[in-house]
Amino acid sequence: MVNYDPFENYSQKYDEWFDKNRFIYESELQAVKDVLPKSKNGIEVGVGSGRFAAPLGIKLGIDPSKKMGKISEKRGIKFIEGVAESLPFEDSQFDFVLMVTTICFLDDVEKAFKEAYRVLKPKGCLIIGFIDAESPLGKLYEKHKDESTFYKDATFYSVKEVASYMKKAHFRDFSFRQTIFQAGERLNDIEPVKKGYGEGSFIVIKGNKFI
Repeated sequence: MVNYDPFENYSQKYDEWFDKNRFIYESELQAVKDVLPKSKNGIEVGVGSGRFAAPLGIKLGIDPSKKMGKISEKRGIKFIEGVAESLPFEDSQFDFVLMVTTICFLDDVEKAFKEAYRVLKPKGCLIIGFIDAESPLGKLYEKHKDESTFYKDATFYSVKEVASYMKKAHFRDFSFRQTIFQAGERLNDIEPVKKGYGEGSFIVIKGNKFI
């Protein structure tokens, strides 16, 4: 089981990262926004402190960390304690499910994606935002993850691996966005968002449910 203690013990430190790395955060936010449906009937799985859900207008989030959930609630998110592999919702509830930098902390990616598929309505979509393991930033994170408070137990995935898991869960018709084209964490401005993958370190994949 993935260790969630760092998110409980250092929830404020986690949340402050977004202010200290504003340009990375804003770049990632724009990449997600580029493929996000206009529907308000969605949920963020792995909502954390609500840094993505709140500005994207997502009002419902689930996360295993209670302390992170309390921060998200201050940002107007309805927080539910839980995990991606066992979502506490009926079938066909949502128009979209969003997971941002969540996949690297999942116990069972295949099960989590199947759960997302289950709770989505027909023609709903799963949106995954993550650091590509094969990118410069992904390699940097992997190299130094033992020094990180939050990434010690993380598993980084390539774009092909994430897309493969989505295909196994029966998602189709993929859209790709990429941003963060510099190797280090320190940016001087918001990075552009481009279609496709292979250049940027932060990737967003959107897959649709067809029934």
